[in-house]
Amino acid sequence: MEHTAHARKTSLPGVGTRYDLNTEAGHHLSVVVRTDGRRVLAFHDPEDDDSCKDSAPLAPPEATVLAKLLTPDPVAHLHQHLEIDLVTEHIPVTKRSPYAGRTMGSTQARSRTGASIVAVLRRTAAFPSPTPDFRFAIGDTLVVVGTREGVDAVAELIAGG
Repeated sequence: MEHTAHARKTSLPGVGTRYDLNTEAGHHLSVVVRTDGRRVLAFHDPEDDDSCKDSAPLAPPEATVLAKLLTPDPVAHLHQHLEIDLVTEHIPVTKRSPYAGRTMGSTQARSRTGASIVAVLRRTAAFPSPTPDFRFAIGDTLVVVGTREGVDAVAELIAGG
């Protein structure tokens, strides 16, 4: 059966509020939230609620950092299995490019490099999600998304390397 944690709240007149927690391992912790915003983390004798073994006063910024460290990240497990480092770069179409005046489909950029041309910037206009029949012009800037290697390969392809 999974341990269910419950904090008990006790008002401390003139001081603030004390929150007590008994852990699954049998430890007794409390956090005193003082009226001035400071916190005190305390460790008690489980046999004697009034016997404080040790305490650590925390300034508000320290309490905030500790709270963040103690709060489980609900999506942390996804980061362990999903390590995709995507980059976005702007790649110019110059007069030396073999694709100036040609269609995006003729580059076969995605199948050749794994990276995607997600938009084309032309003067003051943007063309998001260009179709394969979109024709590149000298001066266009391609917005490319992919891995570092894929984006570098598109840059080389467009430059004519």
